[in-house]
Amino acid sequence: MLNIIIAFPKIDDAKVIKNVLVRNGYEVDATCTTGAQVIATANNLDGGIVISAYRFTDMFYSDLHNYLPKGFEMLLVASPTKFEDCINNDIVCLGKPIKTQDLLNTLEMMTYNYTRRRRKLREKPKQRTEEEKEVIVKAKRILMDRNNMTEEEAHRYIQKTSMDSGTNIVETAQMILCLM
Repeated sequence: MLNIIIAFPKIDDAKVIKNVLVRNGYEVDATCTTGAQVIATANNLDGGIVISAYRFTDMFYSDLHNYLPKGFEMLLVASPTKFEDCINNDIVCLGKPIKTQDLLNTLEMMTYNYTRRRRKLREKPKQRTEEEKEVIVKAKRILMDRNNMTEEEAHRYIQKTSMDSGTNIVETAQMILCLM
């Protein structure tokens, strides 16, 4: 489940955004008015998105971003003139005044990317079977013998060809075996 923390120095601004999100199917874990509150809340959660204002009474968004635990992303809501200060590419920016549809679209994009990244971290890389490993080794041997490549060069060639053609390494190795 995605955790969302809304952080604005004025509680009324945070509540307006929370209401918009809740009406559109999102669950909001907390609304905070200081950076310290956000950090304390985030430390009790397992990652998510912080929708943040530019400045709080105790810190700026950049400080807050640096103090957030790993697994949190930030959506900065600020005047477009403040975006020049936003040098960090990990922070998504949304200009004021906020349009509801822009907020929802941006949050949907961030949610998609967040869940995709989390899923990738949980998935274990697929182990190759002995047959697949043998196909790759045979293709490398052919490249090494016929093209005077080192083992590393042959592997890189298969890897690059695989990436260029959009096939996996085993399929590329099988194609090399068929062609030679």
